[in-house]
Amino acid sequence: MFYDLNVPYSPDDPEVPHTLNFLAELGYTTVALSQTINGKLPASLTPPPLPANPPKSLQLLTRLNLTLADPAQNQRLAVLTQAYDLVALRPTNEKSLLNACTNLECDVISVDLSVRLPYHFKFKMLSAAISRGIRIEICYGPGITGSGLDARRNLIGNATSLIRATRGRGIIVSSEARRALSLRAPWDVINLTCVWGLSQERGKEAICEETRKVVALAKLKRTSWRGIVDVVHGGEKVKAESAAQKQKGAPKSKESTESDTGADNLKRKASISSEPIAEDPDKPLSKREIKRRAKKAKFDAKGRNAT
Repeated sequence: MFYDLNVPYSPDDPEVPHTLNFLAELGYTTVALSQTINGKLPASLTPPPLPANPPKSLQLLTRLNLTLADPAQNQRLAVLTQAYDLVALRPTNEKSLLNACTNLECDVISVDLSVRLPYHFKFKMLSAAISRGIRIEICYGPGITGSGLDARRNLIGNATSLIRATRGRGIIVSSEARRALSLRAPWDVINLTCVWGLSQERGKEAICEETRKVVALAKLKRTSWRGIVDVVHGGEKVKAESAAQKQKGAPKSKESTESDTGADNLKRKASISSEPIAEDPDKPLSKREIKRRAKKAKFDAKGRNAT
């Protein structure tokens, strides 16, 4: 199962059906349609409607990309995690990146690696995010359709330094492709990760296992209490008739009394009767039963010798 967790989406974009069909042909199974917000969050924010006729082999998710420049604007992340399947943060400076790695609740940290970054990635900062279950995302689309050679050079250099800082752990790879021409097949993406410094196994995990963990953890955050306790079954409901009978003090029905008396009779017979239970001759004796019989025979033999 191959995942692409960052496909820019707009309901009025005519290229979206072609992009989704091409993703299905390439072998992807789960795609996250992303919406990007810059600056202050609006008062009401809901995911856009999904495409009408997507390919049947694709599972579509909703994702919000929130650009971070000032930590004071992140007061509603808890509400956004309930509205969207995935919430990704895109820091623009080192301070916002440190805040996202250590304090903020999100699913993915996505840094624009196609531009020249004024800071260096640090292992201690990124490992704090990975230990909290947050994955670091590399998007190859801007390096393919970006502004020429500079975007590709920046993508290769920044991706290499990011992989070196994280030691190859907690990395996911997405496309961020606005058109079908910017997409690459899963094994082509794995080859790209090998160029950046990942092994082939780690590259496959970046679009399979690690991305699956992101989706699963995000679902746990929405459906469980702090991602720890999830109520699977809350118990059976009390029947309305029995509750009404208890309140009114009405006598029980004939079937219920028969069942109760039958159960009581069975219990009395089991407790009162002193007849030994017939044993199955074909059933082998347990070790405890063998020891008990040997002890009883020894005790009986002593009693006969005494008499």
